Amino acid sequence: MVRSSPPQAVLLVDGYNIIGTWPSLQALRDGQNLRSARQQLVNILINYSAFRGYETQLVFDAQYANGTQGRGGHSRHERMTHTLSVHYTKFGETADSYIEKSCSRFRQDMRRFEQRLIVATSDRAQQLTVVGYGAECMSAAQLAADVDLARQQQLSKQGQTRRSPNRLLANHLDPQVRQQLARLRRGDRC
Repeated sequence: MVRSSPPQAVLLVDGYNIIGTWPSLQALRDGQNLRSARQQLVNILINYSAFRGYETQLVFDAQYANGTQGRGGHSRHERMTHTLSVHYTKFGETADSYIEKSCSRFRQDMRRFEQRLIVATSDRAQQLTVVGYGAECMSAAQLAADVDLARQQQLSKQGQTRRSPNRLLANHLDPQVRQQLARLRRGDRC
């Protein structure tokens, strides 16, 4: 899919920090397993990223990924949608260091200088570090609130579309065609 304009922001998400902070994901992690919590976070961010128009990179430490890191300890990533990719660090690398390197590379690319860079984590030391690279910070609680807001806005937008009188085909027809159809309904000859 070719994108006509760049996303309004790049969002880097510290996956395990979010899982460890959101009660619903904590419960899923503790009640089922870490993989289920990761998948639920991916599902949430797919919708959120698409609705907000963000290019989102969800980052997980490889040490908890159960063999998802690449051969030879290389990092690995999966493109989930055109707005979301999941990144697993190489073995021994933390999500924090991966995010810091990404922030540094992002700001060195002059084409992206006018684009927003947001890091979602509740790790205060990480927040202070990425601000030094010019990134904005979003805590796990702020991300949860914005995800809920985006969901409400999306539902509201869908409801308005359904109720809109302009959604009917008849409202988009030429007036002469509408008159002919009305005559046909009444049984008049055209």
